[in-house]
Amino acid sequence: MSASGGTKAIVAALGANLAIAVAKFVAFLFSGSSSMLAESVHSVADSGNQALLLVGGKKAQREATPQHPFGYGRERYIYAFLVSIVLFSVGGMFALYEGYEKIKHPHELEHWYWPVGVLVFAIIAEGFSFRTAIKESNTLRGGRSWTEFVRRAKAPELPVVLLEDLGALVGLVLALGGVGLALLTGDSVWDGIGTLCIGVLLILIALVLAAETKSLLLGESAGAEETQKIATALVDGDTVTRVIHMRTLHLGPEELLVAAKIAVRHEETATEIATAINAAEARIREAVPIARVIYLEPDIYSEAEAAKGPDPEATPGGPTPHAADH
Repeated sequence: MSASGGTKAIVAALGANLAIAVAKFVAFLFSGSSSMLAESVHSVADSGNQALLLVGGKKAQREATPQHPFGYGRERYIYAFLVSIVLFSVGGMFALYEGYEKIKHPHELEHWYWPVGVLVFAIIAEGFSFRTAIKESNTLRGGRSWTEFVRRAKAPELPVVLLEDLGALVGLVLALGGVGLALLTGDSVWDGIGTLCIGVLLILIALVLAAETKSLLLGESAGAEETQKIATALVDGDTVTRVIHMRTLHLGPEELLVAAKIAVRHEETATEIATAINAAEARIREAVPIARVIYLEPDIYSEAEAAKGPDPEATPGGPTPHAADH
């Protein structure tokens, strides 16, 4: 996995979650707190999720094959999507079930100092993990807001770890609140309510992750800044006079496909056009190094044709011929 994949953040989160999961299970066994059980399963699910991200990063490094000529870069998106499924099913749904059972069949907390102590330890450990994820993300985020970074990032690992760590911290506070209220009021129903809140939180985070990784799996274009750099690099003002149309597609977080129809002068020879295309490809790769696959189609620009507007039937995903008849 490349450095931008956030390997450091994933490993930090994995180590923290494994330690926290063990501590939470011990606290649950001594106290019988449903919040602690839900948080234990949450930490186990998070640990499995980080393992999935590492596996996805490793598989994405495989060389292209005749069957998969564009490589395996999207493996990282697939495994990130699996993370959202695990978080929803193992983490969120289990917490909802456990919270319901605790409210329906409440029982007094035992050895309350175990869950309180473990939750405080877990908040500190998750805080360090979250700090690492923020530090790693800041090197890529630039001037973008955190919401925009999560929505627009092409590498899924850092947004996943950020949302998981944020969810873990909020979940720990909810668990601590549930246990604390149960101790103060003597009513363990509050422990179940805290568990339900944890379940709802995990499901919401899982849905956000699923929506973002689904968009990546479907195929996202390059960002506006990269698109502008490519368009600028294509035109040399000599042989290549303009970009007629262009499309980009992320084959993986660090692999970009560029397909463009470019206008060339009608008096140029085939050799001159081929030389200009090779030069344009070199300029694109220099301007945007992740542009790995480039297809350029030379054409003669026509103002009359351009005035007609784009042909919807020539656009991927556009209407098929005679669509109105169906």
